[in-house]
Amino acid sequence: MSNKAIIAGSSGLIGSNLLDILLQESFYDEVLILVRKELAIRHPKLTQLIVDFDRLEAYADQLTGHVIFCCLGTTRHKTPDRAVYRKIDHDYPLILAQLAHKNGVEQYHLVSAVGANAASSTFYIKIKGETEADIQRVGFATLHIYRPSLLTGNRTEKRVEEKIVTTLFKIIDPLLFGGLKKYKSIPASTVAGAMYKQSMQINTGLFIYESDKIKQL
Repeated sequence: MSNKAIIAGSSGLIGSNLLDILLQESFYDEVLILVRKELAIRHPKLTQLIVDFDRLEAYADQLTGHVIFCCLGTTRHKTPDRAVYRKIDHDYPLILAQLAHKNGVEQYHLVSAVGANAASSTFYIKIKGETEADIQRVGFATLHIYRPSLLTGNRTEKRVEEKIVTTLFKIIDPLLFGGLKKYKSIPASTVAGAMYKQSMQINTGLFIYESDKIKQL
């Protein structure tokens, strides 16, 4: 039986790294990516589905397979409107989870963020926590949640602020140990690699990985 993987958010830093892995490795025979516009990538086992994320239900019959990886997300700089921000970081991942679960997809892998907490007074952290909690209620046999700290790697779009923060973290990272290790920066490729490895396991249940634990997977 063939293994099919679905990626939502394949143009982002983690998603693009994950896509490279899935196309290179033999475990998955089919890779379906949900995109707003077609990516300049061609591969025999790759299918690109151009979707309107506000109408995800219209593509429900194609959300089938072994696993769905949700790498969707935005930033406050890119999406200052809080309602739109919530839609991207909460609503889309949740709707994808609900549709995939109805179709019998057993595994869901969600990229969240360090410190995610539905009870937080910080909007960004609160949304991530609510997304985690709501997807847990969907009922997947296997749910993996990854909480990376500051992501490093080569972005297609250059963000001056992030470049400055990344430079600062090169100084700060060695000072973070014990309970603070989860706040160390982490390469997006490391997160993507961990997601791929965990998707090949047959364990069932809920698994949550803080940033420092992701590096150990």
